[in-house]
Amino acid sequence: MQKLLLLGDEAIAQAAIDGGMSGIYAYPGTPSTEIMEYVQASKASKENNIRALWSANEKTAMESALGMSYAGKRAMVCMKHVGLNVAADAFVNAAITGANGGLVVVAADDPSMHSSQNEQDSRFYGKFSLIPMLEPSNQQEAYDMTRYAFELSEKMRIPVLLRITTRLAHSRTGVECREAVPQNELKLPDNLRQFVLLPAIARKQYRELLGKQEQLEAASAESGYNRIIEGSDKSLGIIACGLANNYLLENYTETKLENPVLKVGQYPIPLDLVNELYDSCEEILVLEDGYPIIEELLRGMLNKGKTIKGRLDGTLPRDGELNPVIVGNAMGIKHDQGAAVPEIVKTRPPKLCDGCSHNDAFLALNEALSEYGRGRVFSDIGCYTLSALEPLEAINSCVDMGASITMAIGAADAGLVPAVAAIGDSTFTHSGITGLLDAVNNNSPITVLILDNSTTGMTGGQTSSAFGKIDTIVRGLGVPEEHIRVLKPLRKHHKKTQQSLKRRACLSRCFGNYSAQGVYSNP
Repeated sequence: MQKLLLLGDEAIAQAAIDGGMSGIYAYPGTPSTEIMEYVQASKASKENNIRALWSANEKTAMESALGMSYAGKRAMVCMKHVGLNVAADAFVNAAITGANGGLVVVAADDPSMHSSQNEQDSRFYGKFSLIPMLEPSNQQEAYDMTRYAFELSEKMRIPVLLRITTRLAHSRTGVECREAVPQNELKLPDNLRQFVLLPAIARKQYRELLGKQEQLEAASAESGYNRIIEGSDKSLGIIACGLANNYLLENYTETKLENPVLKVGQYPIPLDLVNELYDSCEEILVLEDGYPIIEELLRGMLNKGKTIKGRLDGTLPRDGELNPVIVGNAMGIKHDQGAAVPEIVKTRPPKLCDGCSHNDAFLALNEALSEYGRGRVFSDIGCYTLSALEPLEAINSCVDMGASITMAIGAADAGLVPAVAAIGDSTFTHSGITGLLDAVNNNSPITVLILDNSTTGMTGGQTSSAFGKIDTIVRGLGVPEEHIRVLKPLRKHHKKTQQSLKRRACLSRCFGNYSAQGVYSNP
C-alpha cells in the first residue's frame, strides 16, 4: 500500500483514479473544486487517458458522466451542493435510467455557508431520488467509500451519491491507497431502451427502482459503514453521521466514550440498527453535519415516548456546521472557547482585488445611474458580487447562477426602468445565456453587463467556457450589432465607460422596445 497525505477532495480523486474511472466531469465550486484539479494534475490520470473536463455547468457535467456510464465506463461528476440543484433534472432521472458503468456523484455541502448562498443538505436529493448514499467520516473513508461506490453502482445498476462537507473536503491526513484496477471495456447496455425514459419505459423502471430498496438497505447493513459501537452507559445513545463522528471522537482523546454509538456512513440506514440502539437506550442524540434529516425520521418512525435530541430541540444549533466544541457541549463536556477574535479581523470584510477592472465598471455604473436612484442593479454569483459591500455598494441582488438577467427582465416588466443586469463571463455561459435569449425574444428594456475577466475567477482561475467566444454567443442569440458595446473599464477610460453606460440606461428607460445588449469588460 502507498500512503499519501491528502485532502478529503484529493482522497476522492485518487480513489477514483485507482478505482478504474475513465472520465470525470465538473463545474468548479467550493468545496468540490480540488477533486477535478487533482485528477487533471495526476500523472496516472494522464497515463490512463482519463477524461477530466470542466463543463459549462453542473447539468451538462451530470449528463456527460451519464453518457460515459451508458457506454459501460466508470464516471464521476463533482459539484458543490447548490450545483446539485442545477443538475437535478438529470440527477433525479438517472436513478430511473440506472447506470451501466459505475456512476458516482460527489456533492460537497457547505454548512455555515463559508462560500455559498445556503447550507442545504444533499442527502435530501439522495433520499428523494431513492439512490444509495455514502457519507465518509474521515479522509481514509472518503478514499475507501469512493472505490466501494463504483462497485456498488455496478452491482445495483444505479448511481451512487457521495456526500461530503467543507471540513472534510479541505482538511488533510494520511491515506492508505490500494492497488489500482483497470478501466472497464466499452460495453453498451444489455437493454438499449434502458436510457429511453418514455413514460411506458419509465414506469417499468421506476417500479424496478422501488424494488431495489430492500437490497439497498441490505447493502447498507452488510458494508460495515453502518455499525453500532457498544457502550456501557445506556442513558444516552448517539447516532453520528459522517464527519460528525469525528467531532464526537475528538472529545474523547484522553477518556473513553461510554455511550453506545450508531456510526452512520451509508444510506438508507438499516432500520434494525436504529431500533437496536433506540430500544437499548433511554434517550437518543443525533449528530448530523447538515440538516436534521435523521432526527426528523426518528421522530416520525420511533415516536414512542423517548426523548430525541439534536438540532430540532435546541441541543445542537439549528444552523451552521458542527465542531468538537458544539458536540462536546451537547455531551455535557465544557470547553474553553479560546481567545476572542481581534476586532480588526472581525470587521475586515473581503473586497474586490486592487486593480481589478470590476472596480471601475461598478464605479462608472454607479455614476451612470445616479440620477435614477439606487436599487436597479441585479447581479450574479462571482467575485463581482463583492461590489455589494462598501465602498461600491453597487448591486442589489445575488440569488443563484444566471438570475441577474432574468430578474432584470421581471423588474423591467414591473415598470422598474432602467434595470441593469451584471453577470460574469463564466456565469454567463453557465446559466445566463438562456436569460439573455429571453430578453431578446421579449424585447426587454434592460441593460446587460457581461463582466469578462476571461476566467472562472472565484474558484481558482479555471478557463471560462466563454473564453474568446462572448461576442459570437451574444450575436448568435440575436442581440443586434448596434446594441453591443465593448468597453475596457480601466481608470484611464473611466469617463468613456460612464458615458456609454449612461447612454445605455437612458435608451432603456426611454424606449420600451429597446433590446438587451451585452457590455463586456476586458482585463
